[in-house]
Amino acid sequence: MSASAFTVPGRRTVPEPAWDTPQGVGLLAGGAAGPAALRPLLGTVMGALSRGAVERGGPLPRGGPEAVAAQVRAALGTALPERGAGAAEALDALVGAVARGAADPAEPLCAAHLHCPPLAVAAAADLAASALNPSLDSWDQAPAASEVEALVCRELARLVFPGAGAAASPEALVTTGGTEANQLGLLLAREQARTGGAGAGGGDCGGGPARLVCGANAHHSVHRSAWLLGMEPPLVVPAPRGVLDPAALNAALGDLPEAGAPPLVVATAGTTDTGAVDPLRRIAEVAHRHGARLHVDAAYGGPLLFSAGLRGRLAGLERADSVTFDLHKLGWQPVAAGFLAVPDGAVLRVLDHRADYLNADDDTEAGLPDLLGRSLRTTRRPDVLKVAVTLRALGRAGMARLVERTCAAAVELADLVARDERFELYARPVISTVVFRPVGGDDTLVARVRRWLLERGQAVLGRAALEGRLWWKVTLLNPAVRGSDLAALLKLVAEAAEGARTAAAEEAEESAGPAAEKAEESAGPVCEGADA
Repeated sequence: MSASAFTVPGRRTVPEPAWDTPQGVGLLAGGAAGPAALRPLLGTVMGALSRGAVERGGPLPRGGPEAVAAQVRAALGTALPERGAGAAEALDALVGAVARGAADPAEPLCAAHLHCPPLAVAAAADLAASALNPSLDSWDQAPAASEVEALVCRELARLVFPGAGAAASPEALVTTGGTEANQLGLLLAREQARTGGAGAGGGDCGGGPARLVCGANAHHSVHRSAWLLGMEPPLVVPAPRGVLDPAALNAALGDLPEAGAPPLVVATAGTTDTGAVDPLRRIAEVAHRHGARLHVDAAYGGPLLFSAGLRGRLAGLERADSVTFDLHKLGWQPVAAGFLAVPDGAVLRVLDHRADYLNADDDTEAGLPDLLGRSLRTTRRPDVLKVAVTLRALGRAGMARLVERTCAAAVELADLVARDERFELYARPVISTVVFRPVGGDDTLVARVRRWLLERGQAVLGRAALEGRLWWKVTLLNPAVRGSDLAALLKLVAEAAEGARTAAAEEAEESAGPAAEKAEESAGPVCEGADA
């Protein structure tokens, strides 16, 4: 058979797809010929990214959902054409369309969510991970990548649990983010309860179901994980000003039945709405007093540990039984880069699982590492590679500088808001989230201004419902943001608020006109001189 065709049994010879790669360059990204195949394609990608950013001209595209959808449909055409257009055209058209229609967190005015701009070095490492395509469900699919994962996970676990006892061995698992890590934390607690293990409080599990207790500020994934794992809905404890109240937690735990498995307390180190950090040391003391296990969701706040000056804000974290920790938030990694850390890797044995084609007993006994118990997933890409490269490139000190610079920018923005009589500041930032609203404005104005800026492609603000009112939320994750960017953001918000107020007044006036005319018509003619 010729090199340019293949035969389907019982059918005619089918030509191979045409590719516009240079002669002699292969189709595959891996192998010795892979870099030569990738190089011209990467040039096309870089050009499309650059062009898309210029055409977008801001933090997100103008026009709202319908305009963006129309542009994407025009660029994509038929999602599954009969004949392909070739690699260069496909990359140029679709990467260009996605770049042009992106909400780009590298733009200083894109600051709504825990959605970070990835470091260039991390994105480059992620390209290598995609090209090599290891799968971390068995050693023979990822010989080197599995060792990188083991080393990085242990190092990050020691960052979270620096004072673990000599008999303990801190360990971490790679996850897709905080949601999966929280689910794993709850799963470990559930299984410890079933098998009679002890938590941070030292209580002996009675073998019954673990009762989940969390603050009203807990991430929605805690509730969803309980549902997925067949646990009772969480007992929710008040969290005034967005922070779990230790006294209320103590009362709630005291009201639980003494018999059965110890409860699981979930605390938060960096809430989604405000970046608030629960008083972890006091919560750990309360949990210990009641023999409860403690899981801390530090998906947002965890990277404060890199900084000697900021890690004190997480005091008490080291007393947890498990900790969620993300690096695709305040760690500048491409999604996904989540971790679950535990003070002693022995507790992870409940995740052990056997599939003969991946971790046969005789292979494990012969020395092949067993990877299947390191995740609930089977196929896993080497997300740890970009993290390993970043940590080696920047070191702890370099990561600390980025974290400190970002948190300092949040303080600067909060100062600007506090000095501006047009705005009301919710609270001083604990990490890098600033929440504020217009003085004298209602919730409708807050929502309208946010959409006004989105539709015009000017800024991406978040929203937070706090204490019965709606607030704007700015989540700063760009370490390169400048003071002038922050001032420009507030200027845009103020102008949008004024524009929204004017538009609302005009709409009210227009709707009032027809209503007044209708009222006059319904009143009928007035008969002059008639007696009452």
